[in-house]
Amino acid sequence: MAGRISDLSPEGCCVSTDSLFIKVGARVVIRPDGLEGLTGIVRWISGDKAGVEFDTPVYAPVVDHLAQHYQAGRPVKLNMY
Repeated sequence: MAGRISDLSPEGCCVSTDSLFIKVGARVVIRPDGLEGLTGIVRWISGDKAGVEFDTPVYAPVVDHLAQHYQAGRPVKLNMY
């Protein structure tokens, strides 16, 4: 599944997708290009958006890199587990 990430912080992000088939409490992996997957749990859903809380905080420079890389709506891979 592919989606778009926004509202990034060290603790989590917002994920939007055209085919959001996840539920609150679902475990997800966000797989940015060139980085290890970011694991987390879905905390809320509203329409086609979901709030993901990362399992461990993400290092601030990595958050900045991801925000720049994905700011134009570039898709990112998403997996549920």
